[in-house]
Amino acid sequence: MRQHGHRLLRRWAHYKPQKPQAPPAPPTPPKPPRKPQSFTFHDSTWEDPYSWMSNLSDKVAMRHMDVYMEQEEKYTEAVMSDTERLQAKLQSEMASRFAFDLSTPPLRWGPWLYYRRVEEGKQYAVLCRRLANLNEEFISHKYPSAGFDFTSGKRIEQKLLDYNQEAERFGGYAYEELSEVSPDHRFLAYTMYDKDNDYFRLSVRNLNSGSLCSKPQAERVSNLAWAKDGQALIYVVTDNNKRPYRIYCSMIGSTDEDVLLLEESDENVYVNIRHTKDFQFVTVNTFSTTSSKVFLINAADPLSGMTLVWECQGLAHCIVEHHQGYLYLFTDATKEGQSVDYHYLLRSPVDASSSPRIWESVFIDDKDLIVEDVDFSDKHLVLTTREGRKFRICSVTLPLPVGKGAVHLKELNPYFLPLPRHVSQISPGPNYDFYSSTMRFTISSPVMPDAVVDYDLSSGEWNIIQQQNLLHERTRILYGTASTASIAEKSSNIINSNSMNEVNAADDNSWNDLSEFYACEHYDVSSCDGVVVPLTIVYSRKHKKENQNPGLLHGHGAYGELLDKRWRSELKSLLDRGWVVAYADVRGGGGGGKKWHHDGRRAKKHNSIKDYLCCAKFLIEKGIVQENKLAGWGHSAGGLLVASAINCCPDLFRAAILKVPFLDPSNTLLYPILPLMAADYEEFGYPGDVDEFHAIQKYSPYDNIQKDVLYPAVLVTSSFNTRFGVWEAAKWVARVRERTIYDSKRPILLNLTTDIVEENRYLQCKESALEAAFLIKAMES
Repeated sequence: MRQHGHRLLRRWAHYKPQKPQAPPAPPTPPKPPRKPQSFTFHDSTWEDPYSWMSNLSDKVAMRHMDVYMEQEEKYTEAVMSDTERLQAKLQSEMASRFAFDLSTPPLRWGPWLYYRRVEEGKQYAVLCRRLANLNEEFISHKYPSAGFDFTSGKRIEQKLLDYNQEAERFGGYAYEELSEVSPDHRFLAYTMYDKDNDYFRLSVRNLNSGSLCSKPQAERVSNLAWAKDGQALIYVVTDNNKRPYRIYCSMIGSTDEDVLLLEESDENVYVNIRHTKDFQFVTVNTFSTTSSKVFLINAADPLSGMTLVWECQGLAHCIVEHHQGYLYLFTDATKEGQSVDYHYLLRSPVDASSSPRIWESVFIDDKDLIVEDVDFSDKHLVLTTREGRKFRICSVTLPLPVGKGAVHLKELNPYFLPLPRHVSQISPGPNYDFYSSTMRFTISSPVMPDAVVDYDLSSGEWNIIQQQNLLHERTRILYGTASTASIAEKSSNIINSNSMNEVNAADDNSWNDLSEFYACEHYDVSSCDGVVVPLTIVYSRKHKKENQNPGLLHGHGAYGELLDKRWRSELKSLLDRGWVVAYADVRGGGGGGKKWHHDGRRAKKHNSIKDYLCCAKFLIEKGIVQENKLAGWGHSAGGLLVASAINCCPDLFRAAILKVPFLDPSNTLLYPILPLMAADYEEFGYPGDVDEFHAIQKYSPYDNIQKDVLYPAVLVTSSFNTRFGVWEAAKWVARVRERTIYDSKRPILLNLTTDIVEENRYLQCKESALEAAFLIKAMES
């Protein structure tokens, strides 16, 4: 035993402890070639070393770009390799929340129920219909199998269009922009994206035979409307710069050439068409930054010419509807020479003989009750209204009284329809059936999965016909009362006779509201100039800790569009890990009227950025988000907002996600590679104007990257098929790496996605898991 002990001592005497292995060196970010090129405009000269990335006609440059993109892809994979298990876990979580049934709820139009469903193992949906009287109370779109009712012995489902077969026609890719069934239910007109040519191609299918019609088969189609009860199709085509400029009329079944109804030669004027809800007229809108006009085409005789019914100065939103001999105009045009902040409703008899046509106001202006949208049926007018930031829906019985002049809305005894708490958006459904008393809306909230709701405006009943129930991880589809009586009982309600009826907030269980588990709070944040900016935050009641929460701040602030604050199931993975998700409704966006939009566009774009920064600072100062644990999130124009905010205060953010961002406005607006619309210049500024050019240069993310400063970790996602080219993302990433302090714990990554992500739920899930893993890694590093 003693000898054995000596041997052990001798071994220990010769033992040399191993040196701890050095951690592997972090991956090295790729460096694209620098090819400096000088540009001069107005009184400014600047150098762009990466302008070659957008030179699509230079084959050598594009080969360099391909190599560089491959390097970026490998670098992103290497940096994120230590999160593979986390990504797999996140992807599994997110996939488990998918709705099992991808069918859309059936929409009744005349004798038919139209819907889309995805067959097992297929990537794309099938458009189907059933006669409603064959199966009034069916619950599922998949059973009876193959649309055959074994009880009645009748085939009850008709497949109208299989988008998997369309994908074979269009190179494995099926993306539809427009789809319109004719009012006689005999034809389907639709446009599919031709990826090789980068335009939408029009096809018309005979729904009785299933075959394609020989004509029209037009290219570059941007708009369409049925006329002559389905015997004629009117459509709009674009020029090579994607400007809608020609209107054609095609007689279905005729061998005659399609008739050109209008050609707009002015390159600044755009054309748009739509049919009125009753299919009596097709309206033609021509608009530019200097004027807006609306013409009428008699749908019964589409070749009889166009009649001008409305004209105003400036770019205005103008929608004309027809109801029992009256035209109704919903517009935000100037009123008596004065700019207005909100939309208003006018009307005029169809057969008015005065020139110019006289329009009278329907409602007396009420600054406390703003009408955001209108929808007509045969017997009801439905208004989406806003009081402050609170959205509501109400219905008014038609026809409206004649000869009384403008009235207050309350004089028409409006029925305010039930809604849950925290409504962030109300989106109207297709509502094709003009003679139906039922109208469909999608109700969105930050703490409730989207609810598709049918409101019966005559009886007062309302039904949630589709909504994902996250508490049971399944999708609830309700239609009729057969085997779902107990569920339907909770989601079917009667509106009281009280004209100012509203749902009781305590009734949120009917809506699959998640407020019991996730809190939604609203704050008013004072911006630099004293303007109050609405801020919404969502967090898990169970996982939130005081002053210890990482946060994700969303922003958009462009085109007067509402910030998307809908519940997104992929964010549940962050919420359940203690994250706070916040939404800053900055100027430039929607929900605050035209002035709110205009105060955050063109030369005033800096207001959007300052609003966003003030909201970010508020979250940290109030302890809602832990200092040094705030991330930004922006999509498209929202990417410009977040990137500009990072340039101003890089130390305020620990990370950011920029999805297909607009990052180089100076060059894009001055030398557009892809066609831009007038609305883009109205939004971001006209570089031809020297003051606006300087304003663009001041807010441009690409032109204002700080030197020798530590930037947050940023994941930029882009695609070769985005409206703002992949070169914008690539240039910004390269310049940030070149100018700022390198820190391997704060990587700048470029992730390229495929074109079909939006069409493929698996790829969507994979991308969301990568983004969440990136944010978690950035906060923990």
